[in-house]
Amino acid sequence: MVNRSISRFDLLVAGLMGALSMVAVTEKAEAANWLAVQGTENPGTVGRAKVWGFIQPEMQYLKGTTVPVGGFAGAPMNPNTIGPDRNSRATFSLRRARIGVRGQGFPLDNKVNYFFLAEFGRNGITVPGDGQGSVKLTDASVTLNHIPFARLRIGQFKTPGAEEGLQAIHVFDYVNFTNGTDQLLLERFANGDGSVEVTDEAKVNKAIAGVSAFRDIGVQLFDIIKTNGLEISYAGMVGNGNGINRADNNGAKELYGYISVEQVYGGKGARRHGLKAFAWTQRGKRTLITAADGAGNYDRNRSGLGFTFRKGRWSAAAEYISASGLIRNGTDGAAKVGSEGKNKAGDKIYADLNYALDEKANSYYGHLGYKVFDKLELDLRYDVLNRATVKDEAAGEDDERKWTTTTVGAQYFFNKKTRFVFNYEFRSLEAPNLASTAGPNKIGAALDDRISMQLLAIF
Repeated sequence: MVNRSISRFDLLVAGLMGALSMVAVTEKAEAANWLAVQGTENPGTVGRAKVWGFIQPEMQYLKGTTVPVGGFAGAPMNPNTIGPDRNSRATFSLRRARIGVRGQGFPLDNKVNYFFLAEFGRNGITVPGDGQGSVKLTDASVTLNHIPFARLRIGQFKTPGAEEGLQAIHVFDYVNFTNGTDQLLLERFANGDGSVEVTDEAKVNKAIAGVSAFRDIGVQLFDIIKTNGLEISYAGMVGNGNGINRADNNGAKELYGYISVEQVYGGKGARRHGLKAFAWTQRGKRTLITAADGAGNYDRNRSGLGFTFRKGRWSAAAEYISASGLIRNGTDGAAKVGSEGKNKAGDKIYADLNYALDEKANSYYGHLGYKVFDKLELDLRYDVLNRATVKDEAAGEDDERKWTTTTVGAQYFFNKKTRFVFNYEFRSLEAPNLASTAGPNKIGAALDDRISMQLLAIF
């Protein structure tokens, strides 16, 4: 078991959350909020069952540059392919297709709410490591609103945390997540760390389940409160920490904490206007069971803080994320998992999905959006991920990788529930502490830019 010390950033987040939580509370809020939108109804506002959902057909394109050097030279380069199958560099797909039912027990009891949502699209939720897709349950929760300032949510639902994960995906301003959110927060689960060279294709270390989708199964205490013209939201959750539709696989539980303070300027719904500051933290352990690849329990800690802003024609956001413990660490030679290659002895080997067991990473992003007119918004986002920042002096290894992406985007709103999104991502990858002639930097230079187009329709 790996023991981790608490970083200064973790202390800063904890201190900010504690300070915000000491603000006096007086009046319950009625406006929309991420914690409330996903499973809380105002008394008497909805019936027993409201059917809703959305679809997101899309097209993504990359040049498809292959791995340029090393034992996997010529193999598909994993980040230059399109998920979840990683078989193509350009494809049309149904990114998401979700349908759900929500409501309350009115007239029996309008303080009991439920939220149910299923995913029919082809993505990381429905296509696990075996490549076989199927419909998956993403949300199934019951919210009890009987205790003032202490609502209780039980079941499977979004965990309180980073803004990109917590917000409703159908109002997300971009097609793809930032590097930090994708690699540090959107979990992939495996049985090993991929540290052993694989010569048997059947023993490749790969994902064994769908992605976490920023969700867990557990119990959450939360509420949204108004005081002195501000809206304060808090949440504390205990969960399995083992993804969706899966029971826990160890005795340790995941602990989540979240708090935000927002000045609401006006409007309603997911795109209301306001200025919000938030902080969150997540603490847990992950279990690997493959003896040859680091079997054991490992810490997985994440924390973050940031702000969002939307008023008039302008929107802006920024967030900083700190990670320690178990961190996803790419693939062998940046090749698609399962790709064939050769080791120095000339033997056939296969690319693994890798994890660092005791590492650190950090990421940050900034977003700026402007509505040129009511139907057209232009967006700009810059994000950086510094992964595996701990240098192993004894082994003479330096696995640090810096991912930098600048996304230029446009959204065209046909109406309030239908929009088209276009993104062009200028992407770069480097090993900052290695020479430009080193293999990792030659691979990084082969990272393609990415073009994405997506249509969203909510019903």
